[in-house]
Amino acid sequence: MATIDLGKIKQVWRGTYNNGTAYTVDDLVAYTDTVGGLQNTSTYIAVANTTGNAPASGGSIHASWNLVAQGVPDRLPSQSGQAGKFLTTDGSAVSFGTVTQVIKKIHSFEYGTRTAGSSSTNNNQFTWTTSFTPLDTANSFWINGWIPCNSASNDFITAGLRFERSGGSTVDFAGIGTLYTDQPNYGFYGYGFTYGGTFDGAGTYTIFHRTFAANSQPDYYNLSGSDDSRVVVTTKGYLQIIEYGNA
Repeated sequence: MATIDLGKIKQVWRGTYNNGTAYTVDDLVAYTDTVGGLQNTSTYIAVANTTGNAPASGGSIHASWNLVAQGVPDRLPSQSGQAGKFLTTDGSAVSFGTVTQVIKKIHSFEYGTRTAGSSSTNNNQFTWTTSFTPLDTANSFWINGWIPCNSASNDFITAGLRFERSGGSTVDFAGIGTLYTDQPNYGFYGYGFTYGGTFDGAGTYTIFHRTFAANSQPDYYNLSGSDDSRVVVTTKGYLQIIEYGNA
């Protein structure tokens, strides 16, 4: 009796495509192609015996394969080798970009004591903190803060910040980035500036709010009900130092 070879009587699922595997007609595989920077995993069927011929490349299907089911593109480009990078777009395509500046640490301080201002020249009016420790003085620093006050119509100030390293020297910021309001009662003093120096080197610093000229102070910092009965709690000031540097 003659033997008739019918070949495959059904399609055979072979899993994820392997470039070293020999495939025969009607083998089914899953293969991930990259088109326009986007990955797309689809199902293909072999229409000829083939080894080492990927089902598709850049959207073009190899002659040994036919497309069975089109996958949905992964809208993200391949993440392989992109650790620490961020997604960016040029308006038409998404890619990974390199971070050039990163925030290293945010130092936050507050001061909430009602304190009388001093009219003396070169006077530390109050202490923001005794424990500011930069991670690395080679970094850059964005220094921003404000303190509520009863300004008593003071119309001119030469004030700022003093950084004093424990066992070391001081660095003054007199009038740099200084903000203030000239109001009869409720107002504020503040600062906002970038610093790219090294202070007085590594170490722990005390930070003062300091006046650098006579009569450059309000009546009180952090006004309370003693200044105005409508102030139901003693106000607070805040100082934030964002430390950042190159990646």
